[in-house]
Amino acid sequence: MEQPLLELDHVTYSYPGVEGKPAVSDLSYKVYAGEWIAIIGHNGSGKSTSAKLINGLLAADFGQIKVNGEVLSAQNIWEIRRKIGMVFQNPDNQFVGATVEDDVAFGMENIGVSRKEMQKRVRHALEEVRMSAFLKREPAHLSGGQKQRVALAGVIALSPKILILDEATSMLDPKGRTEVLQAVKRLKEKNNLTVLSITHDLDEAVSADRLFVMKNGVLIESGKPEAIFAQADRLIEWGLDLPFSIRLGKELQKRGIKVPPGFLTEERLVDWLWTSILKK
Repeated sequence: MEQPLLELDHVTYSYPGVEGKPAVSDLSYKVYAGEWIAIIGHNGSGKSTSAKLINGLLAADFGQIKVNGEVLSAQNIWEIRRKIGMVFQNPDNQFVGATVEDDVAFGMENIGVSRKEMQKRVRHALEEVRMSAFLKREPAHLSGGQKQRVALAGVIALSPKILILDEATSMLDPKGRTEVLQAVKRLKEKNNLTVLSITHDLDEAVSADRLFVMKNGVLIESGKPEAIFAQADRLIEWGLDLPFSIRLGKELQKRGIKVPPGFLTEERLVDWLWTSILKK
């Protein structure tokens, strides 16, 4: 049986000085190499806390986390972190270099990569996210989507096995969001990258292989997007919005148009509208 690349086993964490329910409670799940997992939930559901626990930015009170079969501990935390890359919500908080080139190189400098190898990786990483033309540009002069692609390049240059997107597109406009997600999809397919997307954007989560739904620090549901999104009424109970395709389907039904049963992605909904209604 295939070994999980990432495994959380009854992980619990409470923030110091905060009384009441833990931020993450008895959290268990497995992620396999090459998967795209979207972790969704309302604000305060524990999504970002779980990401910080995986990367060792926080230490679990109970339970254990395994990365590639190795239990995360104080002794191996730096080695584990080399296998995990994170892109955070605000790209402006991630830049430390005077130029795009400097910023992508920063992480490699910290782990002692040779200058020759570093230059090679910088150029390759920027090519991967289609930002090669901005090598000498100052990060402050980039758009939000461009900044996040540079942040992504800085992570990719370190060759992680797991990429965590912690609300990485939430501050971007639709164009910037599309740019970043397309870059991640290309990298995932090319490098068999494992992606954990922490998001409240259900339209973004639609393309994941599996969804984990969190509420009040607890994993309350997991499964394929079509199975989760078919439960429209439960999504509302969980404090989540509905994907655009579901909202549109409901509006069409109110107007007497019979919509196919089950969950339809935007692409499938458009295809159905075109072949069943607009061409008639």
